Amino acid sequence: MKKAFLKNKLLNYSHLDLSGFIDRFSAAVVYAIVSAIALNFFLQPGDVYSSGVTGVSQILHTLLIRGFGSEPIPISLVIWVLNMPLLILAWFTLGKKFTIYTFLAITLSSIFIQVLPSQTLTKDPTMNALFGGVLMGFGVGFVMRNGISSGGTDIISLTIRKKTGMSVGFLSTAVNGVIIIVAGALFGWPHMFYSLIYIFINGRLVDAVFNRQKKMQVTIVTKYPDDVRDAIFRHLRRGVTFIRGAEGGYTHLRETVMLTVVTNSEYGEFKEAMKESDPHAFVTLAQNVRVLGNFNEEQNSK
Repeated sequence: MKKAFLKNKLLNYSHLDLSGFIDRFSAAVVYAIVSAIALNFFLQPGDVYSSGVTGVSQILHTLLIRGFGSEPIPISLVIWVLNMPLLILAWFTLGKKFTIYTFLAITLSSIFIQVLPSQTLTKDPTMNALFGGVLMGFGVGFVMRNGISSGGTDIISLTIRKKTGMSVGFLSTAVNGVIIIVAGALFGWPHMFYSLIYIFINGRLVDAVFNRQKKMQVTIVTKYPDDVRDAIFRHLRRGVTFIRGAEGGYTHLRETVMLTVVTNSEYGEFKEAMKESDPHAFVTLAQNVRVLGNFNEEQNSK
């Protein structure tokens, strides 16, 4: 029976790899399209400056146009080039799989920004800030739900948090504050205020679509606790607690109950770990639990 289980586990794992790739690739495509529409239809025409690397790219792109009198380098290329050093950093600090899928999302986004023609739908900068924030926030939140990132300064924030424990939110706010102040100083203070509207709406949409810091308590009932434990640690670097000797009320079979806590950002990896180790386990998840004690939100560094 153990051999049959191992065979099924290998088959499930190969299917899981393909399924995981399709899910993440689809998320990268959705993000690429949505971010291109937000930038080309709202942010650039409305002179609204984004957060992170995209905002820095917009500032550099505007300065290049003013300096040369035309566009010497497309903004899509500026965004892609500025993200490359950050991806190298992510490769060594945040994990190879994370970096590969983030590279895919950034590259597809740059391609769609270049291919999709820029259109001025409204000249009202407030409307451009609102709709640009909604679209970009949805795109970033959606791609994060699938366990990857849109790149940019998120990589710096996550890396510094992993090393120092500082708040990602504080670091992101500080970086974005510098970007919009520079944009206001260079191109006029009204641009700073419109950009503030964009950053606020963008942040709210990211939280609405996906909040990576929310925690879930996971209860697992399995016949293969050692396999499940090893898979969870390999995928998530999470510990588990065993309650051995549990008995099924209907079958009267002896099983093991396992307890752990994961964040929303780790849910995809957790599903992979369970399908790999015991796809027939009984699993329940309780949302929005509070945790006291030793729980490191950045343990998952694959």
